[in-house]
Amino acid sequence: MSSEWYELIGRPKFVVAPMVDASEIAWRLLCRRHGAQLCYTPMFHSNVFTKDPKYRKDNFVTCDEDRPLIVQFCGNNPEVMAAAAKYVENDCDAIDINLGCPQIIAKRGRYGSYLQDEWDLLSNIVQTMTKAVSVPITCKVRIFESIEKTVKYALMLQNAGCKLLTVHGRTREQKGPLTGIASWKHIKAVREAISIPMFANGNIQCLEDVYRCLEFTNVNGVMSAEGTLTNPAIFEGINPLVWEMADEYLDLVEKYPCPSSYIRGHMFKMFHKIFTIEDNFDDRHLLATAQNLSDFRQVSMNIRDKYLPYHHGKVHFEDGENMYSNGYNLILPPWICQPYVRMSPEQHKNKMEELSKKQQNNENKRIHEDSEGVVLSRKKMKKLKRIMRRPIKPDSQQHTRGQESCVSDACRNPLGGKCVYQLCKKCCKEKCFKEVLDCKGHRILVLTRRELAKTFEENRSAIPVLNQLETF
Repeated sequence: MSSEWYELIGRPKFVVAPMVDASEIAWRLLCRRHGAQLCYTPMFHSNVFTKDPKYRKDNFVTCDEDRPLIVQFCGNNPEVMAAAAKYVENDCDAIDINLGCPQIIAKRGRYGSYLQDEWDLLSNIVQTMTKAVSVPITCKVRIFESIEKTVKYALMLQNAGCKLLTVHGRTREQKGPLTGIASWKHIKAVREAISIPMFANGNIQCLEDVYRCLEFTNVNGVMSAEGTLTNPAIFEGINPLVWEMADEYLDLVEKYPCPSSYIRGHMFKMFHKIFTIEDNFDDRHLLATAQNLSDFRQVSMNIRDKYLPYHHGKVHFEDGENMYSNGYNLILPPWICQPYVRMSPEQHKNKMEELSKKQQNNENKRIHEDSEGVVLSRKKMKKLKRIMRRPIKPDSQQHTRGQESCVSDACRNPLGGKCVYQLCKKCCKEKCFKEVLDCKGHRILVLTRRELAKTFEENRSAIPVLNQLETF
């Protein structure tokens, strides 16, 4: 078995999956502290990675603690992917090719699972990247409906030079509300056919699932994505308090900053059961609109102060809020990190049919649902659309308006964020008219317009003189 490099990185069994906008360095370090033995970076677009230095600098961040590490790329051009791999080969232990992404954006970009039928191209990509870099090239794939075709697919990649294969036991069509159960039978069949190290992905909600998968499939390691998002200590085999994990993550973000959208996504996943309780909707709104670390810490603090008495047994469910007023039958209390259990495709289908019948009887309204298949009200949809129209910027790009005042005496208005003279718009307008100035920040163009008027008047007065010259 060609696995010397795998031995050198410690034969990891517990693996954190590559997740776009979710497996940044702060999250990887949090998972490593709680049992993860190997982490993947988020998927990087090879074409953008090679052309845009800012994209590389902003997205590929690592440190000495962040090892072993596998960097994942997507793309369909062998030379471009090899060039992207060259940038990171000295800062990672292997480079992975994303052949598993099932999203529509992957179809448009012709990468991920939408390359799984182009075997000649994939073989060329693996071979070209292998020749270009000194670290192993690995692949992450999805299965075909046929076990036989899946095995042939895996063997093709191994023969092309792939040094480790991760098999997600779902087909390309199994996504969103149609995700369903991953097939460990396909994974087991591939494991029996190939000789390189292999990871399994799918159906992991707790540490017991990891060991069941290892025993059934005989793979070298198990990768988890959603399981780590709702419980970053999944590989440690514990279910910690949600605010403890949130605070530890925010401490890491303070050291390794990332966009607010990443933080918000992680905290929504960890607090997902808490936020199903109606009394916590204010904290949910605070998290949805948070723009800095202090706001995110405030959410965690509010939840801790509210539920710590329940956790210590000082307040019982029947003595306080009805934790399960929404009909959730939880094995663990909602303030404990726990798996997110998806609705089965059959349940989703039945639910949508019932809703469709109900709406046909009442009024003809469209049914809206999120990526997890949860039906959203019209009011919620309008709110989400408003939020989408106001894209969230990184903390470093946030306006500081309101924190500084106009420099004019006796004026307490906030200064304009781009004002040339550090004034509010009213004071700036007065200054420009008095002193004949321009302020591009406030779009006040007194000087420019007066010069244009002067030029126009000069040209206009010259017209009679020209007429007189023409008569001679």
